[in-house]
Amino acid sequence: MGLFDKLLGGKKKACFDREIVTIVSGLPRSGTSMMMKMLEAGGIPVVTDNLRTADEDNPKGYYELERVKQLPKGDTAWLENAKGKVVKVISALLEHLPAGYTYRVVFMHRAIPEILASQRRMLAHRGEPADRVSDEKMAQLYQKHLRQVKGWLSRQPNMTVLYVSYNDLLHEPAEQVAQVNRFFGNCLDEEKMLAAIDPNLYRQRQEKLQAATTAQ
Repeated sequence: MGLFDKLLGGKKKACFDREIVTIVSGLPRSGTSMMMKMLEAGGIPVVTDNLRTADEDNPKGYYELERVKQLPKGDTAWLENAKGKVVKVISALLEHLPAGYTYRVVFMHRAIPEILASQRRMLAHRGEPADRVSDEKMAQLYQKHLRQVKGWLSRQPNMTVLYVSYNDLLHEPAEQVAQVNRFFGNCLDEEKMLAAIDPNLYRQRQEKLQAATTAQ
């Protein structure tokens, strides 16, 4: 138990300003669902409708709110209920968040080859074609998109942002969880966050993908 916890009689302080909306964002298949689960375990209430249930691609659940997809159409009323909580918003929708709120953003990064492999696997499970756009072209599009989003985020006075590497999180979980905890003012339960990380779900490892490519 740290000194701060002792001063509080072993109780954690309130995790954040109840007026702040916490956002977990990133490209699809970048580890956003895992981060949502970690923050929930750490002590932050999540905003989700559970309409998209767990499946083979996300056995622990997607942690999504369907109304988030309506942001481009101006559906923002749900944000009032998201104050003091955490909600997942993919990177392509961030720019549609209204300016009248204060946001704390945890933005997930993941090696692009892993994202592409994970997406191909998910499309195959759904019986959908996975080769409409080449991996090379998709990688270029994603990298351009990430540059644009990061530039946009840097210009938002109502947003604070922490970039977290999914790859580092799986390789160095304690260090990365501590970093996230510092971002939230050292109020999260790190042990429970670490317990929420399931390394068995790290199926599209970059080193495995490189080895497979070399063997071809």
